[in-house]
Amino acid sequence: MAVFLTKNAKAEMRRRRRKKEMAETAKNGVNGHDEDEAKTTQQSHANAVDSRQPSSSSLGKKRSAEQISSNGQCNQDEGGDSHNGGSNKVAKLDKHRSLTIIVPSELTSKESKKFRKDERRKARAQGISDDKITFVSKNGSINASNNSDTRKTNKNSTDPENEEHTENNNNINKPKKSFPRINDLLNQHAQQQQQLQLRKHRLSNSTSSNIPSALKQKYIAIDCEMVGIGPTSTKSALARASAVDYDGNILLDTFVRVPERVTDFRTSVSGVRPKDISVKNVNAMDPEEVRNKIGKLLLGKILVGHALKNDLDALMITHPRGDMRDTARYKPFMRATGRSGGKLRPRKLRDLVWEEL
Repeated sequence: MAVFLTKNAKAEMRRRRRKKEMAETAKNGVNGHDEDEAKTTQQSHANAVDSRQPSSSSLGKKRSAEQISSNGQCNQDEGGDSHNGGSNKVAKLDKHRSLTIIVPSELTSKESKKFRKDERRKARAQGISDDKITFVSKNGSINASNNSDTRKTNKNSTDPENEEHTENNNNINKPKKSFPRINDLLNQHAQQQQQLQLRKHRLSNSTSSNIPSALKQKYIAIDCEMVGIGPTSTKSALARASAVDYDGNILLDTFVRVPERVTDFRTSVSGVRPKDISVKNVNAMDPEEVRNKIGKLLLGKILVGHALKNDLDALMITHPRGDMRDTARYKPFMRATGRSGGKLRPRKLRDLVWEEL
């Protein structure tokens, strides 16, 4: 028949077994004289208990008041004597008791440390102080960890006032962590960006000074701004055209009149306002006039720009593919996308300007 025990019952069984093992260990470590004294004390205590307990024949009989008072006085005297004697004996045992424990040689340093810790805990339960415990290896040499363990015990058993004083000293001597201010970090970042821009500007000036003027005249850059037309504003119409040479000199910069009804001016992106492209604006130009001027500028030139396909579609002109330098299609300026990073996509012009210029 199987017997199932609860967790509490198992815990109680383990507690009793551990208590029994501790008692046996302490019994083996005590000297013969101490064993005799302990046995004598236990025997006298048992006899005193037996003498105080009433016999089986007198359990059912009533006692007089004199018998009760006399027995109570005797019990009180015996209890006081036994208590005083027991405490004196315990104090005597604690004072003179010593314990020598042999550490197995096959244990590692970590296992031997755990072994000493367990044995020391068992000895404390038997009333033996740590300074009376000596660990010895099998060859008879004293274990070197006794002194270190004693120091740790003495350190842990210091007075509360000393502990508070030590904690206060640690708090006073502990340096405070210094964190940078956010304004300092921002200023440092701004200075770094300014130095980087100056370095790039000097580098561009040094490289441009080495380029011959005849080669510079071959390059021209354009940029166009469009507005949305149609019911869904998906179609684009030319609203502004700009052209510069290699050194950044402005060749053309004008607004373009839009004859059709504009449904989306895209002011946040293009900066075009309704009055800029109005028919009444005398400073604006017609689309045909702008197309002709830019067409003459591009003859035999290398065209530079960002997303040139959109600009050329708005101008309704074409240019040889070999004479185009599109920063949106330049691979070092594109960003890698996809799982393996093999697909390149164009980046925004403002991001490229922020990084490169």
